[in-house]
Amino acid sequence: MEELSPTRFYTEFFHRLVSRWTGWPEGVIAAIGWVAGCVVLGVIMMVTTMLLIWAERKVSAWIQSRLGPTRVGPAGILQTLADGIKLFQKEDLIPAVADRKLFTLAPLLCFTCSLVALVVVPWDRDAIGSDVSIGVLFIIAAASINVLGILMASWGSNNKWALLGGIRSAAQMVSYEIPQALAIIAVVMTAGTLSLREMGEQQAGWLGNWNLFRYWLMPAALLYFVAGLAEVNRTPFDLPEAESELVAGFHTEYSGMKFGFFFLGEYINAFIVGLVFATMFLGGWNWGIPALDRLAGQVHMPGFVVVYVKAWVVVLLMMWVRWTLPRLRVDQLMAFAWKLLIPAGLLLLVGTGLVLQLGWTY
Repeated sequence: MEELSPTRFYTEFFHRLVSRWTGWPEGVIAAIGWVAGCVVLGVIMMVTTMLLIWAERKVSAWIQSRLGPTRVGPAGILQTLADGIKLFQKEDLIPAVADRKLFTLAPLLCFTCSLVALVVVPWDRDAIGSDVSIGVLFIIAAASINVLGILMASWGSNNKWALLGGIRSAAQMVSYEIPQALAIIAVVMTAGTLSLREMGEQQAGWLGNWNLFRYWLMPAALLYFVAGLAEVNRTPFDLPEAESELVAGFHTEYSGMKFGFFFLGEYINAFIVGLVFATMFLGGWNWGIPALDRLAGQVHMPGFVVVYVKAWVVVLLMMWVRWTLPRLRVDQLMAFAWKLLIPAGLLLLVGTGLVLQLGWTY
C-alpha cells in the first residue's frame, strides 16, 4: 500500500470535500485546488514578510539595547501593517525627467522575480509548484533577473545617486553569484541532481544525513550563506543602498507603494535564501530524527511547518549578522568576492570531487 504523506492527505481530503458538495468534474476541482493553493501561498508570504519586517526591528532593537515597536498592537506586531497603510496613502511621485515606463516597471519586475522563485521550492515531499529537474538553476536565474529591475530603477530615475547604486548592485550581484553557484555545484555533485525535492529526500533519516553535517559540504553551507547575504543586499553587503553615501541608493526617487514593492521584494528574497538553504543543507521537510518523522506522518503534520521554521532560523541569523557587522567599502566588497570567496569555491569543488571519487564520504 502506498504511503500517504501528510500533504497528500490534505489534498485528497480537499478533493473529496469539494466533490461531495458540488459534484463538479475532477479537472475543475483540480483547477480550484491549484488556484486556492496559489492564494494561500501568496497570503502566507505576505504575512511572513510583515512578520520579518517586525522581527528585523525587534532584533535590531535587542542588539542595540532598544525596545523597538511597542505601540501598534501587542509588542508592536501591527507596526508593519500600519506602515503599509501609510505607503498606500502616500502620493505616487514620478520625477519630471524620469523615464516613466522604466520607472514604473522596475519595482514590479523586482517583486515578481522574487515570487517566481517560489515555484520550484519544495515545501514537502508532495508539495511543490513545479518539480523541474533544474530547480536550483531556475532559482539562480530568477534571482539574476532581479538586478535588471534595479538597473531599470536607477537608470529610469535619472538621478546620479540612484545610478551609482544601480551600478554597484549590478557589480555586486554578478560577482557574488559566482561563489553562490560554486557552493550549489558542490551540493549538486554530492546529490547527483539539480532537483531541490530530490535533495530533500536524500537527507531523510538522522541529522547526520543533512548536508550541513557532511564535513566536505560544511564550507559550501558557509559560502552559500555569505553569498546569499550579498545577493539580497544585506549588511555588510548593502552597498547598493548605502544611506550614508547614496541617500538611499537605487530607490532614492521612489515613494508610496512603488517603494513598498522594493521593500517587500528584498524581504521575500531573504526568505527564499532561507528556504533554499533549509532544503539544501538542513534536510528540508525532514526532522532529522526518524521517530519524529513517523510521528509527524501519523498526526498528518505537513512538512511545510518544518521547512518554514528552518527558513526563519536562517533569516534570523541573517538579521543578527546585519546588526552586528559594519558595512564594507566598495573595494573591500569586490576584493572579498574575487580574491577570497571565488578561490575558496573552486577549492571546494576540487575537494568535493576528491571526496566523492575516493569514497571518503563517511
